[in-house]
Amino acid sequence: MKKKSAYTVAVVGATGAVGTEMLSVLEERKFPVDEVRPLASSKSAGGTVSFRGDDVKVKLLTRESFQGIDIALFSAGASVSKEYAPVAVKAGAVVIDNSSAWRMDPQVPLVVPEVNAHDLETHQGIVANPNCSTIQMVVVLKPLHDQATIVRVVVSTYQSVSGTGKEAMDELAEQCRQLLSFGNVTSTVYPHQIAFNCLPHIDDFLSSGYTGEEMKMVNETRKILGDHSIGISATTVRVPVFVGHAESVNVETKRKLSVEETRAVLSTAPGVQLYDDPSRKLYPLQIHAAGTDSVFVGRIREDDSIPNGLNLWVVADNLRKGAALNAVQIAEALAR
Repeated sequence: MKKKSAYTVAVVGATGAVGTEMLSVLEERKFPVDEVRPLASSKSAGGTVSFRGDDVKVKLLTRESFQGIDIALFSAGASVSKEYAPVAVKAGAVVIDNSSAWRMDPQVPLVVPEVNAHDLETHQGIVANPNCSTIQMVVVLKPLHDQATIVRVVVSTYQSVSGTGKEAMDELAEQCRQLLSFGNVTSTVYPHQIAFNCLPHIDDFLSSGYTGEEMKMVNETRKILGDHSIGISATTVRVPVFVGHAESVNVETKRKLSVEETRAVLSTAPGVQLYDDPSRKLYPLQIHAAGTDSVFVGRIREDDSIPNGLNLWVVADNLRKGAALNAVQIAEALAR
């Protein structure tokens, strides 16, 4: 990408939960934006979004939308990305895509800047943003892998409803209201009630019995870390939390890592905030991670059931580091 003093940036899906956050992060981090072009479907086009104190009109996404665009941030689903990302690249833009459309394409780098920013050197116009649950996990795994070589990971996630979108957040709020007023619960976004409940079902079920979300964590982690020998098993669960994903991560390494060494390694790892003092009841919580940019890690302890095992509790804001922030960090790396 040609280096410039300021860039024309398109945000595709600008009115969605992640698109709105992308605009906020661009503004907060003072990314050098000359012009922002919010794009959306006919359902949302014509409205406005806020950027740098101004109300900016949302334009209809068309194949002509990308003329003059330097960077296009996509967060409108895989089908939109598949159709329009090549159009944007042909018009001269670099696409940073938050959907699953391009993540496992061998020609497309899948990037978490704290982990594998060097892979940006190979991009051919499209850079993929990983899945939210994968991003926060690999930020923590990378320094441990460098230190002691990870052999196996078993992860269980506790993912907030904002990962599904605004309609899911609205459904959780409405179901809570219905239940607390002793009314009947209606579910349209999820197959079952989400309020006061946990659903071990994110994405479609595959013939293996795993879900698409679980296999995203497996395949994306290996690609980002550049090591396909790591054994990974995931169980992903939707929980009645508005913002923030939590993960119980069990790690097996070739060389034993003590709790003290693990804390020392993670305390200096980029993007990681160590929050681990059980004696004072201090450990990462989703309510504390919401609205922040770090990946928080705590509850660090040895797994006594295997020789070289660790247990970790990892929490992050899925809309920020899990999506919008990571995309903007990629843009920042490209602009340097």
